Amino acid sequence: MKVKMILPALMEAKSPFWRPIKYSLFPPLGLATLAAFLSPEDEVEIVDEHVEELDISDSPDLVVIQVYVTSAFRAYRIADHYRARGIFVAMGGLHVTSLPEEAVSHADSIFLGPGDDTFPAFLADFRRKRTRLVYFSTKRSLHETPLPRRDLIRRERYLVPNSLVVSRGCPHHCDFCYKDNFFQGGASFYTRRVDTALAEIDSLPGRHLYFLDDHLLGDREFAARLFEGMRGMNRLFQGAATVDSILDGNLIEKAVEAGLRSIFIGFESINPEHLPAGKKWHNLRGDYDRAIRRLKDLGVFINGSFVFGLDGDGPDIFDRTVSWAVAKGITTATFHILTPYPGTVLHRSLQKQGRILNREWDLYDTRHVVYQPLGMTTRQLKTGYDRAYREFYRWGSIFRASGAHENLHNRVRHVLYAGGWKRFEPFWNTLIKLRTLPSMRGLLQSVLSTAPAPEGSPGENRTGRLALKEGRSWD
Repeated sequence: MKVKMILPALMEAKSPFWRPIKYSLFPPLGLATLAAFLSPEDEVEIVDEHVEELDISDSPDLVVIQVYVTSAFRAYRIADHYRARGIFVAMGGLHVTSLPEEAVSHADSIFLGPGDDTFPAFLADFRRKRTRLVYFSTKRSLHETPLPRRDLIRRERYLVPNSLVVSRGCPHHCDFCYKDNFFQGGASFYTRRVDTALAEIDSLPGRHLYFLDDHLLGDREFAARLFEGMRGMNRLFQGAATVDSILDGNLIEKAVEAGLRSIFIGFESINPEHLPAGKKWHNLRGDYDRAIRRLKDLGVFINGSFVFGLDGDGPDIFDRTVSWAVAKGITTATFHILTPYPGTVLHRSLQKQGRILNREWDLYDTRHVVYQPLGMTTRQLKTGYDRAYREFYRWGSIFRASGAHENLHNRVRHVLYAGGWKRFEPFWNTLIKLRTLPSMRGLLQSVLSTAPAPEGSPGENRTGRLALKEGRSWD
Protein backbone atom coordinates (compact mmCIF):
# COMPACT_ATOMS: atom_id res chain seq x y z
CA MET A 1 0.00 0.00 0.00
CA LYS A 2 1.28 3.46 -0.91
CA VAL A 3 0.48 6.12 1.69
CA LYS A 4 1.10 9.85 1.45
CA MET A 5 0.93 12.00 4.60
CA ILE A 6 0.65 15.75 4.16
CA LEU A 7 1.06 18.73 6.47
CA PRO A 8 -0.32 21.66 4.44
CA ALA A 9 1.39 25.00 4.81
CA LEU A 10 -0.11 27.64 7.04
CA MET A 11 -1.45 30.37 4.78
CA GLU A 12 1.06 33.22 4.75
CA ALA A 13 -0.30 36.50 6.07
CA LYS A 14 1.07 39.91 5.18
CA SER A 15 2.68 40.75 8.48
CA PRO A 16 6.17 41.98 9.37
CA PHE A 17 6.35 39.23 12.00
CA TRP A 18 5.42 36.31 9.75
CA ARG A 19 8.81 35.06 8.72
CA PRO A 20 10.19 32.09 6.76
CA ILE A 21 12.04 30.85 9.83
CA LYS A 22 8.68 29.87 11.37
CA TYR A 23 8.23 27.35 8.57
CA SER A 24 11.45 25.55 9.38
CA LEU A 25 11.30 25.02 13.13
CA PHE A 26 9.94 21.56 13.88
CA PRO A 27 9.28 18.37 11.89
CA PRO A 28 5.72 16.91 11.80
CA LEU A 29 6.07 14.43 14.64
CA GLY A 30 2.36 13.65 14.71
CA LEU A 31 2.32 12.33 11.17
CA ALA A 32 5.60 10.50 11.80
CA THR A 33 3.94 8.80 14.80
CA LEU A 34 0.93 7.73 12.73
CA ALA A 35 3.31 6.38 10.09
CA ALA A 36 4.73 4.04 12.73
CA PHE A 37 1.38 2.19 12.80
CA LEU A 38 1.78 1.18 9.14
CA SER A 39 3.09 -2.20 8.07
CA PRO A 40 6.77 -2.54 7.11
CA GLU A 41 5.57 -3.56 3.63
CA ASP A 42 3.74 -0.25 3.15
CA GLU A 43 5.38 2.54 1.17
CA VAL A 44 4.94 5.83 3.03
CA GLU A 45 6.16 9.38 2.63
CA ILE A 46 5.62 12.52 4.70
CA VAL A 47 5.41 15.86 2.89
CA ASP A 48 5.67 19.00 5.00
CA GLU A 49 4.63 21.83 2.72
CA HIS A 50 6.40 24.33 4.97
CA VAL A 51 9.79 23.09 3.82
CA GLU A 52 9.20 21.40 0.46
CA GLU A 53 7.06 21.53 -2.65
CA LEU A 54 3.95 19.37 -2.71
CA ASP A 55 3.46 17.26 -5.83
CA ILE A 56 -0.20 16.37 -6.25
CA SER A 57 0.16 14.58 -9.59
CA ASP A 58 0.88 11.22 -7.95
CA SER A 59 -1.60 8.43 -7.22
CA PRO A 60 -1.15 6.94 -3.73
CA ASP A 61 -3.64 4.46 -2.31
CA LEU A 62 -4.25 6.63 0.74
CA VAL A 63 -3.73 10.31 1.53
CA VAL A 64 -3.66 11.42 5.18
CA ILE A 65 -3.87 15.17 5.86
CA GLN A 66 -3.34 16.98 9.16
CA VAL A 67 -5.34 20.19 9.50
CA TYR A 68 -4.79 23.32 11.60
CA VAL A 69 -7.21 26.23 11.53
CA THR A 70 -4.98 28.47 9.40
CA SER A 71 -4.23 25.66 6.94
CA ALA A 72 -7.84 24.46 6.67
CA PHE A 73 -8.71 25.98 3.30
CA ARG A 74 -5.42 24.81 1.81
CA ALA A 75 -6.00 21.31 3.25
CA TYR A 76 -9.50 21.17 1.78
CA ARG A 77 -8.22 22.08 -1.68
CA ILE A 78 -5.61 19.33 -1.53
CA ALA A 79 -8.17 16.81 -0.29
CA ASP A 80 -10.71 17.74 -2.96
CA HIS A 81 -8.08 17.34 -5.66
CA TYR A 82 -7.19 13.79 -4.62
CA ARG A 83 -10.79 12.73 -4.04
CA ALA A 84 -11.78 13.98 -7.49
CA ARG A 85 -9.30 11.45 -8.84
CA GLY A 86 -10.78 8.61 -6.81
CA ILE A 87 -8.05 8.53 -4.15
CA PHE A 88 -9.11 7.89 -0.55
CA VAL A 89 -8.50 10.86 1.77
CA ALA A 90 -8.43 10.75 5.59
CA MET A 91 -8.19 13.94 7.65
CA GLY A 92 -7.53 14.71 11.29
CA GLY A 93 -6.11 17.35 13.60
CA LEU A 94 -7.28 20.21 15.73
CA HIS A 95 -9.48 21.90 13.14
CA VAL A 96 -11.18 18.68 12.07
CA THR A 97 -12.09 17.95 15.68
CA SER A 98 -13.29 21.52 16.19
CA LEU A 99 -15.48 21.60 13.07
CA PRO A 100 -16.20 18.04 11.95
CA GLU A 101 -19.32 19.16 10.08
CA GLU A 102 -17.11 21.34 7.88
CA ALA A 103 -14.28 18.85 7.36
CA VAL A 104 -16.44 15.83 6.64
CA SER A 105 -17.44 17.08 3.19
CA HIS A 106 -13.78 17.07 2.14
CA ALA A 107 -12.73 13.60 3.29
CA ASP A 108 -13.69 9.93 3.09
CA SER A 109 -12.86 9.46 6.77
CA ILE A 110 -12.17 11.94 9.54
CA PHE A 111 -10.57 11.52 12.96
CA LEU A 112 -11.85 13.35 16.03
CA GLY A 113 -9.34 13.68 18.85
CA PRO A 114 -5.93 12.00 19.12
CA GLY A 115 -5.16 9.30 16.57
CA ASP A 116 -3.35 6.85 18.86
CA ASP A 117 -6.30 4.44 18.93
CA THR A 118 -8.39 5.53 15.93
CA PHE A 119 -5.69 5.45 13.26
CA PRO A 120 -4.71 1.79 13.72
CA ALA A 121 -8.42 0.92 13.81
CA PHE A 122 -8.93 2.85 10.58
CA LEU A 123 -5.99 1.07 8.91
CA ALA A 124 -7.52 -2.30 9.71
CA ASP A 125 -10.85 -1.14 8.25
CA PHE A 126 -9.15 0.33 5.19
CA ARG A 127 -7.41 -2.93 4.37
CA ARG A 128 -10.79 -4.71 4.63
CA LYS A 129 -12.42 -1.92 2.56
CA ARG A 130 -14.96 -1.31 5.35
CA THR A 131 -14.05 2.19 6.53
CA ARG A 132 -16.26 4.45 8.60
CA LEU A 133 -16.86 8.14 7.96
CA VAL A 134 -16.02 9.25 11.52
CA TYR A 135 -13.51 7.81 13.98
CA PHE A 136 -13.89 9.23 17.48
CA SER A 137 -11.08 8.72 20.01
CA THR A 138 -11.90 7.79 23.59
CA LYS A 139 -8.71 5.96 24.60
CA ARG A 140 -6.18 8.14 26.43
CA SER A 141 -2.84 6.40 26.65
CA LEU A 142 0.58 6.68 25.05
CA HIS A 143 1.82 3.41 26.49
CA GLU A 144 1.20 1.45 23.28
CA THR A 145 1.90 4.33 20.89
CA PRO A 146 5.07 3.71 18.86
CA LEU A 147 7.83 6.27 18.60
CA PRO A 148 7.80 8.54 15.53
CA ARG A 149 9.23 7.26 12.26
CA ARG A 150 12.13 9.71 12.23
CA ASP A 151 13.59 7.98 9.19
CA LEU A 152 10.79 9.67 7.21
CA ILE A 153 11.80 13.13 8.45
CA ARG A 154 14.29 15.20 6.45
CA ARG A 155 16.31 16.44 9.41
CA GLU A 156 18.40 18.82 7.34
CA ARG A 157 15.33 20.94 6.55
CA TYR A 158 14.51 21.82 10.15
CA LEU A 159 16.12 24.17 12.60
CA VAL A 160 15.09 22.00 15.57
CA PRO A 161 15.01 18.38 14.35
CA ASN A 162 15.56 17.06 17.89
CA SER A 163 12.08 18.01 19.01
CA LEU A 164 9.96 15.48 20.87
CA VAL A 165 6.68 15.04 22.75
CA VAL A 166 6.46 12.95 25.91
CA SER A 167 2.92 13.90 26.96
CA ARG A 168 -0.41 14.82 25.44
CA GLY A 169 -2.49 17.87 26.28
CA CYS A 170 -2.55 19.97 29.42
CA PRO A 171 -4.04 19.49 32.92
CA HIS A 172 -5.58 23.00 32.76
CA HIS A 173 -8.67 24.12 30.85
CA CYS A 174 -8.40 27.71 29.65
CA ASP A 175 -11.42 29.08 27.79
CA PHE A 176 -9.35 30.24 24.83
CA CYS A 177 -7.26 27.07 24.49
CA TYR A 178 -7.46 25.53 21.02
CA LYS A 179 -6.52 22.07 22.29
CA ASP A 180 -8.98 21.68 25.14
CA ASN A 181 -11.79 20.62 22.80
CA PHE A 182 -9.48 18.08 21.19
CA PHE A 183 -9.54 15.80 24.22
CA GLN A 184 -13.30 15.64 24.76
CA GLY A 185 -14.48 12.22 25.80
CA GLY A 186 -11.36 11.30 27.74
CA ALA A 187 -8.42 12.45 29.81
CA SER A 188 -6.96 15.79 28.72
CA PHE A 189 -3.42 15.09 29.95
CA TYR A 190 -1.37 11.88 29.95
CA THR A 191 2.24 10.85 29.44
CA ARG A 192 4.47 8.26 27.89
CA ARG A 193 6.23 5.69 30.04
CA VAL A 194 9.40 7.19 31.45
CA ASP A 195 11.61 4.44 30.07
CA THR A 196 10.15 4.94 26.59
CA ALA A 197 10.74 8.68 26.77
CA LEU A 198 14.33 8.15 27.90
CA ALA A 199 14.92 5.65 25.10
CA GLU A 200 13.73 8.19 22.54
CA ILE A 201 15.98 10.87 24.02
CA ASP A 202 18.93 8.50 23.95
CA SER A 203 18.29 7.75 20.27
CA LEU A 204 18.50 11.39 19.18
CA PRO A 205 21.84 12.62 17.83
CA GLY A 206 23.48 15.80 19.04
CA ARG A 207 23.08 17.44 22.41
CA HIS A 208 20.18 19.90 22.17
CA LEU A 209 16.56 18.85 22.67
CA TYR A 210 13.27 20.70 22.39
CA PHE A 211 10.23 19.40 24.28
CA LEU A 212 7.07 20.47 22.44
CA ASP A 213 4.81 19.40 25.33
CA ASP A 214 2.25 22.00 26.39
CA HIS A 215 3.24 21.49 30.03
CA LEU A 216 6.42 19.52 30.64
CA LEU A 217 5.95 19.77 34.42
CA GLY A 218 2.25 18.89 34.29
CA ASP A 219 2.68 15.48 35.93
CA ARG A 220 5.09 15.96 38.82
CA GLU A 221 5.90 12.28 39.33
CA PHE A 222 6.51 11.65 35.64
CA ALA A 223 8.62 14.82 35.24
CA ALA A 224 10.73 14.06 38.31
CA ARG A 225 11.49 10.54 37.09
CA LEU A 226 12.20 11.83 33.57
CA PHE A 227 14.66 14.44 34.83
CA GLU A 228 16.33 11.92 37.13
CA GLY A 229 16.82 9.60 34.16
CA MET A 230 18.23 12.43 32.06
CA ARG A 231 20.92 13.33 34.58
CA GLY A 232 24.26 12.32 33.21
CA MET A 233 23.00 12.22 29.61
CA ASN A 234 24.74 15.55 28.95
CA ARG A 235 21.67 17.03 27.24
CA LEU A 236 20.49 20.64 27.04
CA PHE A 237 16.80 21.23 26.51
CA GLN A 238 13.96 23.69 26.33
CA GLY A 239 10.36 23.21 27.42
CA ALA A 240 7.14 24.85 28.61
CA ALA A 241 5.54 25.13 32.05
CA THR A 242 3.17 27.23 34.13
CA VAL A 243 3.94 29.75 36.85
CA ASP A 244 2.55 27.62 39.66
CA SER A 245 4.56 24.55 38.61
CA ILE A 246 7.78 26.56 38.78
CA LEU A 247 7.00 27.63 42.34
CA ASP A 248 5.84 24.22 43.55
CA GLY A 249 8.53 22.20 45.33
CA ASN A 250 11.93 21.59 43.77
CA LEU A 251 10.87 20.17 40.41
CA ILE A 252 12.30 23.10 38.46
CA GLU A 253 15.68 22.51 40.11
CA LYS A 254 15.55 18.88 39.01
CA ALA A 255 14.81 20.07 35.47
CA VAL A 256 17.84 22.37 35.50
CA GLU A 257 20.06 19.58 36.80
CA ALA A 258 18.84 17.47 33.86
CA GLY A 259 19.71 20.21 31.35
CA LEU A 260 16.85 22.74 31.20
CA ARG A 261 18.22 26.08 30.03
CA SER A 262 15.17 28.03 28.83
CA ILE A 263 11.44 27.82 29.36
CA PHE A 264 8.21 29.01 27.75
CA ILE A 265 5.67 30.49 30.19
CA GLY A 266 2.16 31.64 29.33
CA PHE A 267 1.88 34.75 31.49
CA GLU A 268 -0.96 35.83 29.16
CA SER A 269 -1.76 39.07 31.03
CA ILE A 270 -0.04 41.36 33.51
CA ASN A 271 -3.48 42.14 34.95
CA PRO A 272 -4.35 39.27 37.34
CA GLU A 273 -7.95 40.46 37.55
CA HIS A 274 -8.37 39.69 33.83
CA LEU A 275 -7.33 36.04 34.07
CA PRO A 276 -10.48 34.50 35.63
CA ALA A 277 -12.37 35.22 32.40
CA GLY A 278 -10.11 32.71 30.67
CA LYS A 279 -9.98 30.29 33.64
CA LYS A 280 -6.24 30.85 33.93
CA TRP A 281 -6.49 29.87 37.60
CA HIS A 282 -3.00 28.39 37.77
CA ASN A 283 -1.54 31.84 37.03
CA LEU A 284 -3.64 33.41 39.77
CA ARG A 285 -2.22 30.97 42.30
CA GLY A 286 1.30 31.83 41.25
CA ASP A 287 3.45 34.87 41.77
CA TYR A 288 5.09 36.17 38.62
CA ASP A 289 7.93 37.95 40.39
CA ARG A 290 8.87 34.93 42.50
CA ALA A 291 8.78 32.61 39.50
CA ILE A 292 10.95 34.93 37.41
CA ARG A 293 13.45 35.38 40.24
CA ARG A 294 13.67 31.63 40.77
CA LEU A 295 14.39 31.02 37.11
CA LYS A 296 16.98 33.77 36.98
CA ASP A 297 18.75 32.37 40.01
CA LEU A 298 18.91 29.05 38.18
CA GLY A 299 20.22 30.66 34.99
CA VAL A 300 17.12 29.75 32.96
CA PHE A 301 16.05 32.09 30.18
CA ILE A 302 12.34 32.94 29.86
CA ASN A 303 10.18 33.16 26.75
CA GLY A 304 7.03 34.91 27.93
CA SER A 305 3.72 34.61 26.11
CA PHE A 306 1.18 37.44 26.31
CA VAL A 307 -2.37 37.81 24.97
CA PHE A 308 -3.86 41.17 24.02
CA GLY A 309 -7.57 41.92 23.70
CA LEU A 310 -9.03 40.39 26.85
CA ASP A 311 -12.25 42.09 27.87
CA GLY A 312 -10.50 44.08 30.59
CA ASP A 313 -7.76 45.36 28.28
CA GLY A 314 -7.65 49.01 27.24
CA PRO A 315 -5.39 50.84 24.77
CA ASP A 316 -2.70 51.17 27.44
CA ILE A 317 -2.17 47.39 27.79
CA PHE A 318 0.47 47.18 25.05
CA ASP A 319 2.97 49.68 26.42
CA ARG A 320 2.44 48.50 30.00
CA THR A 321 3.05 44.87 29.02
CA VAL A 322 6.23 45.67 27.10
CA SER A 323 7.54 47.83 29.96
CA TRP A 324 6.83 45.06 32.45
CA ALA A 325 8.49 42.37 30.33
CA VAL A 326 11.59 44.50 29.73
CA ALA A 327 11.87 45.44 33.41
CA LYS A 328 11.62 41.77 34.43
CA GLY A 329 14.35 40.75 32.00
CA ILE A 330 12.16 38.46 29.87
CA THR A 331 14.54 37.17 27.19
CA THR A 332 12.09 36.67 24.34
CA ALA A 333 8.39 37.38 24.11
CA THR A 334 5.60 36.14 21.89
CA PHE A 335 2.59 38.43 21.68
CA HIS A 336 -0.81 37.27 20.52
CA ILE A 337 -4.11 38.88 19.64
CA LEU A 338 -6.85 37.00 21.47
CA THR A 339 -8.21 34.51 18.95
CA PRO A 340 -11.55 32.70 19.43
CA TYR A 341 -10.65 29.36 17.86
CA PRO A 342 -13.69 27.34 16.74
CA GLY A 343 -14.69 24.73 19.28
CA THR A 344 -13.48 26.71 22.29
CA VAL A 345 -15.53 28.13 25.14
CA LEU A 346 -14.32 31.58 24.08
CA HIS A 347 -15.65 31.16 20.54
CA ARG A 348 -19.04 30.00 21.75
CA SER A 349 -19.26 32.91 24.17
CA LEU A 350 -18.30 35.58 21.64
CA GLN A 351 -20.54 34.05 19.00
CA LYS A 352 -23.48 34.19 21.40
CA GLN A 353 -22.68 37.87 22.01
CA GLY A 354 -22.51 38.55 18.27
CA ARG A 355 -18.85 39.58 18.46
CA ILE A 356 -17.33 37.15 15.93
CA LEU A 357 -16.43 39.22 12.85
CA ASN A 358 -15.59 36.49 10.32
CA ARG A 359 -14.88 32.83 9.67
CA GLU A 360 -11.87 33.35 7.41
CA TRP A 361 -9.74 30.69 9.05
CA ASP A 362 -6.55 31.95 7.37
CA LEU A 363 -6.79 34.98 9.67
CA TYR A 364 -7.13 32.96 12.89
CA ASP A 365 -3.37 33.17 13.45
CA THR A 366 -3.21 35.43 16.57
CA ARG A 367 -1.90 38.25 14.37
CA HIS A 368 -5.27 39.44 13.07
CA VAL A 369 -8.39 40.68 14.85
CA VAL A 370 -11.34 38.40 14.08
CA TYR A 371 -13.70 39.50 16.86
CA GLN A 372 -14.97 42.76 18.35
CA PRO A 373 -12.97 43.67 21.49
CA LEU A 374 -14.67 45.59 24.32
CA GLY A 375 -11.99 47.96 25.60
CA MET A 376 -10.71 49.27 22.27
CA THR A 377 -11.36 49.29 18.54
CA THR A 378 -10.17 46.53 16.24
CA ARG A 379 -7.69 48.98 14.72
CA GLN A 380 -6.28 49.89 18.14
CA LEU A 381 -5.84 46.21 18.95
CA LYS A 382 -3.99 45.45 15.73
CA THR A 383 -1.72 48.52 15.80
CA GLY A 384 -1.00 48.02 19.50
CA TYR A 385 -0.01 44.42 18.89
CA ASP A 386 2.38 45.43 16.10
CA ARG A 387 3.83 48.20 18.27
CA ALA A 388 4.46 45.77 21.15
CA TYR A 389 6.70 43.62 18.96
CA ARG A 390 8.59 46.63 17.64
CA GLU A 391 9.15 48.10 21.10
CA PHE A 392 10.12 44.87 22.85
CA TYR A 393 12.74 43.99 20.24
CA ARG A 394 14.28 47.45 19.91
CA TRP A 395 17.99 47.41 20.75
CA GLY A 396 17.33 49.78 23.63
CA SER A 397 14.75 47.41 25.11
CA ILE A 398 17.02 44.41 24.65
CA PHE A 399 19.89 46.10 26.48
CA ARG A 400 17.60 47.29 29.29
CA ALA A 401 16.16 43.79 29.73
CA SER A 402 19.64 42.30 29.85
CA GLY A 403 20.37 44.54 32.84
CA ALA A 404 17.91 42.51 34.92
CA HIS A 405 20.51 39.72 35.03
CA GLU A 406 23.03 40.02 37.85
CA ASN A 407 25.60 37.88 36.06
CA LEU A 408 27.56 39.71 33.32
CA HIS A 409 27.87 36.55 31.27
CA ASN A 410 24.08 36.14 31.26
CA ARG A 411 23.66 39.76 30.21
CA VAL A 412 25.84 39.13 27.19
CA ARG A 413 23.92 35.92 26.40
CA HIS A 414 20.64 37.80 26.67
CA VAL A 415 21.74 40.43 24.13
CA LEU A 416 23.19 37.84 21.75
CA TYR A 417 20.12 35.67 21.88
CA ALA A 418 17.28 38.21 21.91
CA GLY A 419 19.06 40.53 19.50
CA GLY A 420 20.47 37.87 17.23
CA TRP A 421 17.18 36.02 16.98
CA LYS A 422 15.00 38.98 16.12
CA ARG A 423 17.22 41.74 14.78
CA PHE A 424 19.05 39.54 12.28
CA GLU A 425 15.98 37.94 10.73
CA PRO A 426 17.01 38.82 7.16
CA PHE A 427 20.25 36.92 7.73
CA TRP A 428 18.51 33.82 9.10
CA ASN A 429 15.90 33.94 6.33
CA THR A 430 18.63 34.08 3.69
CA LEU A 431 20.30 31.00 5.18
CA ILE A 432 16.97 29.16 5.11
CA LYS A 433 16.33 30.06 1.49
CA LEU A 434 19.84 28.91 0.60
CA ARG A 435 19.12 25.54 2.28
CA THR A 436 21.92 26.00 4.81
CA LEU A 437 19.99 25.06 7.94
CA PRO A 438 22.64 22.67 9.31
CA SER A 439 25.25 25.42 9.43
CA MET A 440 22.66 27.84 10.81
CA ARG A 441 21.75 25.36 13.54
CA GLY A 442 25.40 24.97 14.50
CA LEU A 443 25.87 28.74 14.62
CA LEU A 444 22.83 29.23 16.86
CA GLN A 445 23.86 26.49 19.24
CA SER A 446 27.39 27.86 19.51
CA VAL A 447 25.93 31.26 20.47
CA LEU A 448 23.38 29.85 22.88
CA SER A 449 25.69 27.41 24.66
CA THR A 450 28.41 29.75 25.85
CA ALA A 451 27.71 30.12 29.56
CA PRO A 452 28.53 27.75 32.42
CA ALA A 453 25.64 26.00 34.09
CA PRO A 454 24.22 27.44 37.34
CA GLU A 455 26.29 26.74 40.43
CA GLY A 456 25.51 23.30 41.78
CA SER A 457 24.23 21.96 38.45
CA PRO A 458 26.11 19.09 36.80
CA GLY A 459 25.73 20.47 33.26
CA GLU A 460 28.39 22.47 31.46
CA ASN A 461 26.42 24.74 29.10
CA ARG A 462 23.04 26.35 28.71
CA THR A 463 20.95 27.37 25.77
CA GLY A 464 18.07 29.70 25.04
CA ARG A 465 14.55 29.01 23.83
CA LEU A 466 13.24 29.88 20.40
CA ALA A 467 10.95 32.89 20.32
CA LEU A 468 8.10 30.99 18.72
CA LYS A 469 6.48 27.86 20.05
CA GLU A 470 4.46 25.88 17.58
CA GLY A 471 4.21 22.15 18.15
CA ARG A 472 3.29 20.12 15.12
CA SER A 473 1.98 16.95 16.65
CA TRP A 474 -1.15 15.14 15.45
CA ASP A 475 -2.95 16.89 18.29
